[in-house]
Amino acid sequence: MKLKVCGMKYQDNMQAVGRLQPDYMGFIFYDKSPRFFDTEIPKLTETITKTGVFVDADLDKVFQMIEKHDLKAIQLHGIESAEYCNTLKTSHIEIIKVFSIRNEFNFDVLQPYEGIVDYFLFDTKGELLGGNGYTFDWNVLKDYPSTTSYFLSGGIGFDEVEKLKEFQEDPASKYCYAIDVNSKFEIEPGLKNINKLEKFKHDLQH
Repeated sequence: MKLKVCGMKYQDNMQAVGRLQPDYMGFIFYDKSPRFFDTEIPKLTETITKTGVFVDADLDKVFQMIEKHDLKAIQLHGIESAEYCNTLKTSHIEIIKVFSIRNEFNFDVLQPYEGIVDYFLFDTKGELLGGNGYTFDWNVLKDYPSTTSYFLSGGIGFDEVEKLKEFQEDPASKYCYAIDVNSKFEIEPGLKNINKLEKFKHDLQH
């Protein structure tokens, strides 16, 4: 499974995380977030997919940020329609559509997005649009009806390493493409603890 580190905010920290070689790095372009990103992205290795996170943003703004920061993926955290997602499709942009889950989920809502988005992302339903700091019941994904790959997100930290390894053995993880981490590895919003991230990545792979 690939690794995405989301909610980056500080340049030195981005470079330090970049040296750990996550597959994706996320930048939140939503001004109500404590991890709101409004600076420059330093030079990162080409193997890291720079991901812009938006919430019901004006399409022109999204395209502007794609061009400015050379984003390679867009993560949509609002109630963006399938038509909205389709408008963003270009040859080099991956589209990730987020859906929040607590203890149950109606997978029918995914249907309009099939064949349009590249990935779904399942996050924990809470007060915040991400970064709530706790996991949802992954057993819900046993009923996953799609073949679209997904990111698993929501409060994932050290305590979940063994649970993640068990999940990888479960048929429910068949289409789990990546693990998305954020708040459980923070010193403060947007500032990641490098040692913790490095250990997490190592433990997950061994």
